[in-house]
Amino acid sequence: MKISRYAIFYTPASGALADFGAGWLGWDVVARVTPPAPQIPDLPLSQDEITKTPRKYGFHGTIKPPFRLAADQDTRGLRDALADFCATRAPVTLEAMELVQLGRFLALVPVGKTQALNALAADTVRYFDQFRAPMDASELARRQASHLSPRQDALLREWGYPYVLEEFRFHLTLTSKLPRAKAAQLRALLAPLLTPLIPKPFRIDALSLMGEGEDGMFHLIDRIPLSAPA
Repeated sequence: MKISRYAIFYTPASGALADFGAGWLGWDVVARVTPPAPQIPDLPLSQDEITKTPRKYGFHGTIKPPFRLAADQDTRGLRDALADFCATRAPVTLEAMELVQLGRFLALVPVGKTQALNALAADTVRYFDQFRAPMDASELARRQASHLSPRQDALLREWGYPYVLEEFRFHLTLTSKLPRAKAAQLRALLAPLLTPLIPKPFRIDALSLMGEGEDGMFHLIDRIPLSAPA
């Protein structure tokens, strides 16, 4: 499979939450198929419209945002580096995750303290930047069109993405941007279905190396446990 971009995500282990997320978004990053969609009545928009933007990435939380691989690096080296990195990092335990409305979209976000997770994400961004090809002018212009703050613009130029380090907010995206009223309506429908599926506590126990294939979808290359003692 020819890969155009890579990323390091958190993807849930196989189970009820992962199955729901894959079915809801319409893309299973492990099986590389479109799974059966959950039947949810009274959706405010079509499920395809609701999930169109996040579908290509699968059900995930971003740790190292998508990047093109530097010319002197390869997939095997990146995978081996991630294995070495994960062997030196312990799992992160969160109190829980909850479904919230973030402006115009819905996502699962952490409940309680996130300092350990934020530190893990920052370490990942910094360590794996050696594998990232520099942004070209079109990539920079596309990102800058999002009305970034001066700090976000500086992070974009240094790390290839504006929402890293102190701007990072971990979340598992569930929808495209929606009209706010429809997002609120959808949250009321999804919360009773999702809440029983969310483990408590919620463990970030592995990092997933992802690749964007020729089909434009992200696929799981390897899910590597965080295996250092806590």
